[in-house]
Amino acid sequence: MRHALAAVILLAATCGAHADLEICNRTSFVIEAAIGVETKGAAATRGWFRVDPGNCRPVLRGEVAADHLYLHARALPLYGTLRPLNSAHINLCTGSGDFLLAGAKKCSKPDERLLPFAEVKPSKSGNQASIFVAESAGYEADQARVAAIQRLLTLAGYDAEPIDGTLGAKSETALAAFLKSRNLSADAALRTDFLDVLLTAARDGTAPGLLWCNDTKNVVMAALAIEEGGTITARGWWKIDPGACLRPEMPRRASSRVFSFAEAVDGSGAVIERKGHPLVWGGSEKFCVKNVRFEIADHRNCNAQGLDVKAFAPINLSNNSATIRFREP
Repeated sequence: MRHALAAVILLAATCGAHADLEICNRTSFVIEAAIGVETKGAAATRGWFRVDPGNCRPVLRGEVAADHLYLHARALPLYGTLRPLNSAHINLCTGSGDFLLAGAKKCSKPDERLLPFAEVKPSKSGNQASIFVAESAGYEADQARVAAIQRLLTLAGYDAEPIDGTLGAKSETALAAFLKSRNLSADAALRTDFLDVLLTAARDGTAPGLLWCNDTKNVVMAALAIEEGGTITARGWWKIDPGACLRPEMPRRASSRVFSFAEAVDGSGAVIERKGHPLVWGGSEKFCVKNVRFEIADHRNCNAQGLDVKAFAPINLSNNSATIRFREP
């Protein structure tokens, strides 16, 4: 049945000459999408399709004869933890990379994963059927691209906020500064690969401030301690999904000392162990923390205050920027 249904999906993707299916991205995020098709109780999934903001991407050719059509859309891990981009109507199995799975109502391989899909009904115009992924801001195609540029500029360390899809004076200043820093011409922002340039910049860690990147297959929870006016304040937690990078908020003025701590956790929130030792990234500077979101400035007698203690590592921000990559030993 798995192979038979897969063949049906492949035929639907390549035959026929009416109502080709496309996914249109009207969000400010570069997204990956997967589609699901259910016929007579059997389901198959196909993905991942990258769709840039403001663009549409064909995903199936010809009419899809199915009882139900589903979509799962997610922002690239670079953006960190976000609210889901689609509703949850059914859980279907997905693979990694370029995949096609039949029998998708359950997973059978280690690299497969159940994810929530939303049932969708494409809007049709002529020979095109379109599924739209949108934000509450209600961006048009050109506004979505501008908002995406603003968001990636901000992640790369250039203040282009607010992210509103309007290229005002502040956004133009940030864009000009970015182009100058990369020796790019003014029309580079119009190129089809400009979002790739921004994605690379957001990942490379050369922007001012601290960038945490999770290179493990586990969720990582991170905390920061910053010295301000002689007082060290510890704050946490920031959740960093596998493959994601996150830039925590920091004071605009350089602090005399900055410290970082992070730990890998499982689905229940318990710290993961490797060879009998917790999988953590820290140092020897001990500060008080809580197991929920916290901001603590008094680090005397942590246990007496009912607080936990974690050992943070100092961060070298001598060049006004630093990247910490969480990797398994």
